[in-house]
Amino acid sequence: MDVGIAGSAREAAALAADLVAAALVGSTSPVLGVATGSSPVGIYDELAQRVARGELSLAGASAFMLDEYVGLPVGHPQAYRAVIDEIFTRKVDIDPSRVHGPDGGASDVEGACAAYESAIRDAGGVDVQILGIGTDGHIAFNEPSSSLASRTRIKTLTRQTRLDNARFFGGDLDAVPTHCLTQGVGTILEAREIVVVATGAAKSEAVRQMVEGAVSARWPATALQLHPRVTVLLDPEAAARLELADYYREVWANKPDWQRP
Repeated sequence: MDVGIAGSAREAAALAADLVAAALVGSTSPVLGVATGSSPVGIYDELAQRVARGELSLAGASAFMLDEYVGLPVGHPQAYRAVIDEIFTRKVDIDPSRVHGPDGGASDVEGACAAYESAIRDAGGVDVQILGIGTDGHIAFNEPSSSLASRTRIKTLTRQTRLDNARFFGGDLDAVPTHCLTQGVGTILEAREIVVVATGAAKSEAVRQMVEGAVSARWPATALQLHPRVTVLLDPEAAARLELADYYREVWANKPDWQRP
């Protein structure tokens, strides 16, 4: 696991965009894993600027969302399909029909989850997955106690996650859905490369566990330690509890040129 501690949230997003762009270049049909939440927005803005300048094109790319709420009506502004359209799809040159998500309105939930797993495999798998991390260590909506070998499935959201997300629903906790469909930890770990961005002091304990803690379902993000190509990019606040922060800074500063995007 590579850990980069940037000077600011904006710098962390720019470094993440560098890695994402480098992973997609050279493929005529790359597959990008996209996440919602506040952390990835800066990455999408950076990618959009590069597309606008002609430095990058996602015209041949496909994208797969991590998760979707269950029970929100089609077109609801906080449905993750609508959110991804707003923060990512409309900003770049990707074909909207090639942006896929789990079907949160499916009557056959197990069938919808199995179909989503098949769609990812049929696309050739995810080349680079963008991730955030929850304050309780969840990735996608794999809450604490999730199996580290889990696949796409329905999950019950913890009260903490719903509290964290209530800001997107006007502060109304009761408006936040109680269930979601989410890629499993095992699904996420099949991506060829993973880029995690975390910013702000509220994420510092989850970051400490993810990077330096024992691998445990109590903190699902710790499973990322088992992946061979994970880069974690942080601002100083998110990195504040890392015991080896100085070492990570030294390693990052002295990367050989061939390891840099």
